[in-house]
Amino acid sequence: MKKVIALGVVLIFGFALLAGCGGEEKQAAAPQQPAKASTTFVTIGTGGITGVYYPTGGAIAKIVNQKKDQYHIRCTVESTGGSVFNVNAIMAGDLQFGVVQSDRQYQATKGLAEWADKGPQADLRAVFSIHPESVTLVAAVDAGINAIQDLRGKRVNIGNPGSGQRQNAIDALEAVGIDYNTDMNAESIKAAEAPGLLQDGRIDAFFYTVGHPSGAIKEATAGARKVRFASITGIDALLEKFPYYAKSIIPATLYPGAEGGADVQTFGVKATFVTSAKVPENVVYAVTKEVFDNFDAFKSLHPAYAVLTKEGMLEGMSAPIHPGAMKYYKEAGMK
Repeated sequence: MKKVIALGVVLIFGFALLAGCGGEEKQAAAPQQPAKASTTFVTIGTGGITGVYYPTGGAIAKIVNQKKDQYHIRCTVESTGGSVFNVNAIMAGDLQFGVVQSDRQYQATKGLAEWADKGPQADLRAVFSIHPESVTLVAAVDAGINAIQDLRGKRVNIGNPGSGQRQNAIDALEAVGIDYNTDMNAESIKAAEAPGLLQDGRIDAFFYTVGHPSGAIKEATAGARKVRFASITGIDALLEKFPYYAKSIIPATLYPGAEGGADVQTFGVKATFVTSAKVPENVVYAVTKEVFDNFDAFKSLHPAYAVLTKEGMLEGMSAPIHPGAMKYYKEAGMK
């Protein structure tokens, strides 16, 4: 009797095992749910929050983030020290994109200026160019400064180290025979701080390479201390030496608070959008496509973009164009 009971237990246990195996086979055969695509996070380096770089980065991020469910890309914007910082941070992998002056893009690719010791930044890639930027010299009326040649002996902010405007200021000063180390009192503060210092009487003038209209320039011209735009002329040799510079005009109508009331002659560069060769092609393609496919919407996001054309956004780039951007340009018949 005990043997019969034992045999029955064995048979029951065996059926249970078979049933279990069958369940596993059914579970394995069940269709698997597709994995949810992971989000790629990218950061755009810009400049001071009162300049045009910061809202430019914000405009690009806003357009791309509208398609985050399609591309699975999430853009954020970071206020930085400017062009040199952005190039170095992109090369280090700390930023994926950045807004950089066209002269700084040129110098980085050639291993010049701040990159003389590091050598050419071989992984720097161009995406597109954006708005023109004028080298702007804002001066207090009571300081007697009407032109760049009047800066001798004055207290002048030339820009913080790591900013594109600093080298622009130095180039302009050297072009008219002024040594910023010995012929004047040069300050090295950020552009966002300069309007307040000018209004407080702590400096007589400041340089700022920026697209117009600019919030910082509006701040400088709206205070109790009267200011004007000083002209930057007599620099033909400079324009001939450096292909990324060109003459430009600051429209007086943009700043009714400034003295003078006439357009001011100066020179300038272009703001460009750059990345690294290490940033994936699909990411750069998506960013490029969304900006150009929404061109009119992009232009409306800041007054500095009023002069933009799609063709003009492919000018002023000296680094190789990233394959992701080139893919879009070929699809759109632009290259």
